[in-house]
Amino acid sequence: MSHGDVDRIRQNIQKVFLGHPRAIDLLLTGLIARGHVLIEDVPGVGKTVLAKALAKSIDCKFSRIQLTPDMLPGDVLGVAVYNSKAGSFDFKPGPIFANIVLADEINRTTPRTQSALLEAMSEEQVSIENETRKLARPFMVVATQNPFEFEGTYLLPENQLDRFLLRISVGYPDRASEQKILTQQPSRGALEQLTPVIHADDVVKLQDLVPQVRLDASVVDYILDLVDATRDHEQLHLGVSPRGSIALTNTCQAWAVINGRDFVTPDDVKLLFVSVCAHRVISKTFLHNGDADATARVLQQILDTVPIRR
Repeated sequence: MSHGDVDRIRQNIQKVFLGHPRAIDLLLTGLIARGHVLIEDVPGVGKTVLAKALAKSIDCKFSRIQLTPDMLPGDVLGVAVYNSKAGSFDFKPGPIFANIVLADEINRTTPRTQSALLEAMSEEQVSIENETRKLARPFMVVATQNPFEFEGTYLLPENQLDRFLLRISVGYPDRASEQKILTQQPSRGALEQLTPVIHADDVVKLQDLVPQVRLDASVVDYILDLVDATRDHEQLHLGVSPRGSIALTNTCQAWAVINGRDFVTPDDVKLLFVSVCAHRVISKTFLHNGDADATARVLQQILDTVPIRR
C-alpha cells in the first residue's frame, strides 16, 4: 500500500471534475478516515460529478439515492417482502447497502427519511425487522445539498449534521477550468467511461493506516486549544463536542495518509478545522438571522487568534 494509490484516484477524478483540487482531497480524506462527507453548494457546480467520479475510481458497489419529499425510510434501508411460496419474509436490501452511497439533495427529503440514515452512518449497520445487518467496508455516504434557504428544502437537524465528518463546498471553477468544462463537457461522456484504478480492499488498507499516524503532544494540545476556544467564545451558542474533537483528530490523521506522511502537523489541524467543525457549532448570529456563514467566520477568527503550538 503506497501513497501512489491515492494519487491514482486523485488523477482519475480530475479527468472529469475540473473544480478546485482541494474538494477532491477533502473527499478522499473523508473516505480514508471512514467518515461521511456533506457537499453543500448551489446547483450546477459539480457536486454529483465529484461524488460519482470517486465511486467510479474504486472497484466497489455504488448506489445513488435521489432524495425527494415523498421518499420513505424503507426506500433507503430496504423492506421485508412476504414470500407466499416459502411462507416467510424475504429481505430486499435498499440502496444503503453499498460501499459508496450518493445521497443526492439530502435536504429535499423529510426529517423522517433523513434520520433513517443515522444508524447506518454512525454504526455501519442497519436494524430492520428486529435484525441487525452489517454494512460492508468501505462504507461511505456522500450527501449533496443545496443551501437550505432554497425553496423546498429541509434544514438538517444537528444530530444528523454531526454524523458527517466533513462539510465541504465545491465553489465556482476559475475561468480556465470553466472554459475546459464548456469545450470538453467531461461530465457527459468521460464520466461514463471512467474505470476503477484501485480495489475496495485497497481502500480498507489505507483506512487501517490512519490509527498508526503519529500525534505529537503539541498537536493534541493545539486541537484542545481550538476546541476550548469554541466552547468559551461569546459569539457561539454551542461549541465543539468531544465527538467533534475525535473527528478533527481522525481527519488530520487521514489527511496525513493521503499526503504520504505518518505524522500530523499543526498546519494540518489549521487547514481542516473549519471543514470539520463549522457544522458542529451554532453561532448566535445564525440563531438570530439565519446567516449560514457566520459559524465559519467565527471559527476562522479562532484560528487567527489561537497560537499554533510548535
